Amino acid sequence: MKDIKQTKWARHLVAATLLAMVASVVTPALAQSAKGPITEAEVLAAEASWGAGLVDIGKVYTSGGDFKAAASSFIDAHYAFQDGTVLFKPTKAAVDEFREDKDQALSYFVGGMEAEDHGFAINPWSNVRFDNKGMYIDGDSAVAMGNYFFTDAKTGKDVKVDFTMGFKRAPSDGHLELFLQHSSLPYEAKH
Repeated sequence: MKDIKQTKWARHLVAATLLAMVASVVTPALAQSAKGPITEAEVLAAEASWGAGLVDIGKVYTSGGDFKAAASSFIDAHYAFQDGTVLFKPTKAAVDEFREDKDQALSYFVGGMEAEDHGFAINPWSNVRFDNKGMYIDGDSAVAMGNYFFTDAKTGKDVKVDFTMGFKRAPSDGHLELFLQHSSLPYEAKH
């Protein structure tokens, strides 16, 4: 009886060892393929996700929900503040033109920290549409430049804004996150 128990135990040990060996080879290979070179489709999806997330913050605000928590989750999902430096120049920032950390970005999107911040995301917007003029992809980073159009949920009118966005892979799961965003209203010549 003892030999049968030892044999079953030995088979389980061998099976567990083989599974561990296979996992040690397959898991890094899968992780590497999930973190391969960035594609144009991924950049377009990241832009669409950013736009939808911004619209969602406004919806939460309008419905009386916890829009600050929604904005915090939006920043965590779309910006690389937790992984290092983010170069962020928001559209409607004049006094404090650059936002160096998550708290300053949160203030821009929902108000609070900076006196000039009235909550860009809680305008609210009903849609964000991207019109890329160019994209540069360099393996593990990508930069897109163009216009995005914010549709005012109250008036239905579009606001045209110039943008440059730089993306890299998040170390946690490989999704694209922003390490650079420069956003500004187009130049208007004075006549």
